[in-house]
Amino acid sequence: MRIQNSQPVDGPFAAAVVIPTIVRPSLKRAVRSVFNQDADGKIQVLIGVDKCLGAPAILEELLAEAPDNVCVTIVDPGYSTSERHNGVHLASDGGAIRTVMSFLAHSRYVAYLDDDNYWAADHISSLLEAIDGAEWSCSLRWLVDEDTEELLTVDKWHSVGVAPTTLTREPDGFADPNTIMVDKLACASLLHLWSSKYFPGTKLSGSDRHFSNSLLRYRRHRPTGKATSFYMLRSDSILWTYIQKEQSARAQATNPPHPAQN
Repeated sequence: MRIQNSQPVDGPFAAAVVIPTIVRPSLKRAVRSVFNQDADGKIQVLIGVDKCLGAPAILEELLAEAPDNVCVTIVDPGYSTSERHNGVHLASDGGAIRTVMSFLAHSRYVAYLDDDNYWAADHISSLLEAIDGAEWSCSLRWLVDEDTEELLTVDKWHSVGVAPTTLTREPDGFADPNTIMVDKLACASLLHLWSSKYFPGTKLSGSDRHFSNSLLRYRRHRPTGKATSFYMLRSDSILWTYIQKEQSARAQATNPPHPAQN
């Protein structure tokens, strides 16, 4: 087990951020978006290495770049905890990393970020404001074209927080991991769900759905109502169908058909 901190660690941080990673280049953009947060107090970024498939120099670069108000903590067990890489935990996107890093975090308030996504500067500050008096909070998210990095639209169909979803028909809603902050003491008994499998017999682990559903059903929430998370959308995502319909409707409203064409 290798643990590196960019600075000495003493008292608890205002917030902690857990990032499971295979050390792809986009990790730099994700972590730098945490460096740019406007939150009061210090932040801990826990980078949990599931399996290092990229350049180890990326980790050293981020350690060196960390500003004074952010402590980067890199945890590399030297093996993967995910069955995807010969581990024993069923969550394919990091195995037990989110669970273990949540408990290891030196803060009561823990947010989650994937290594291919990023945040607006007020993401953590708005979550901290909303979670006061609650047990967890979530933001909304922007959908971003993975190929062009164009901002497409705020997600209205899947990660909608506490509203019913269109895409997966979840009446209680769904919050993507990149949008969530938890009070880890209040939610301690649910943290193991990050490492579980929710869809047996499929390639999808569904740990994100399992965790979100449990938060919605069993813990008090207060969402921020702000879209401060940026989610990179792959070209094969079903969400493109909804986006294209929205774009088409917007174009028709802006440029209605000529009367002669009716």
